[in-house]
Amino acid sequence: MKRSYWEKIAPIYSEEIFDVLQNDKKDLIRSVIEKYSSEKKTVIDIGCAVGKWIPILSPAFKKVIAVDISAKNLKIAKKQYLQFENVEYLRTDMSSKKNKIPACDFGICINAILTPSLKKRNKFFQSIAATIKKNGRIIITIPSLESWLLTNIIQQQYKIDRKLFPEIKNGKEALKKWNNIRKGNVNIDYVPHKHFLKEELQLLLSQVGFSTEKIQKIEYKWNTEFTKVPKWLKEPKPWDWMVLAKKI
Repeated sequence: MKRSYWEKIAPIYSEEIFDVLQNDKKDLIRSVIEKYSSEKKTVIDIGCAVGKWIPILSPAFKKVIAVDISAKNLKIAKKQYLQFENVEYLRTDMSSKKNKIPACDFGICINAILTPSLKKRNKFFQSIAATIKKNGRIIITIPSLESWLLTNIIQQQYKIDRKLFPEIKNGKEALKKWNNIRKGNVNIDYVPHKHFLKEELQLLLSQVGFSTEKIQKIEYKWNTEFTKVPKWLKEPKPWDWMVLAKKI
């Protein structure tokens, strides 16, 4: 995503952007952080936004490097969490060619790899690899393409929220949407966001020097996808992918 998009959204980030921390009801991410935390280790929060993970990371690690593309996001985070003195805030674009970020022992990257540009995503993954020390680990969460497809299949079959899922009648628009879906780029609020297949994420990580140790679903309630959820719709739930990977 372009920097201008995140600078614009920063003042209303909490209202507009899905909160993984609050919706991870099983605390899957938090439990992995606790397992690998250490007061002797450094941690990087890649795409920290307004810093929602800082209260969890700061007490658990020696130092936190909070990285984001948006200067406004970082300003909000720094102002909000003045009590956490072991946090260093760095504005950088992980999908650019010039990144000077110190390598850390552990990292998290929570739904930050969203750009529809393949070139920028590849650079983003390369930058992630450069920020994690050998034998270090990182948690990455990303939107699931499988979950998006499931949501759309259910919506079509049971005609849920029909006004929010209008049929495409223009051939040119349909072709554009189809070509985007083939790349895993689907719209959220009319803005293309990259969604990933589980195996795709494993392949991408292996190409930049990571070994995938665990992949889990972070499941959410259906009201995150629909406004009028049928009472019978409970399982399966929509989800994001969470991967724990080790730098080799």
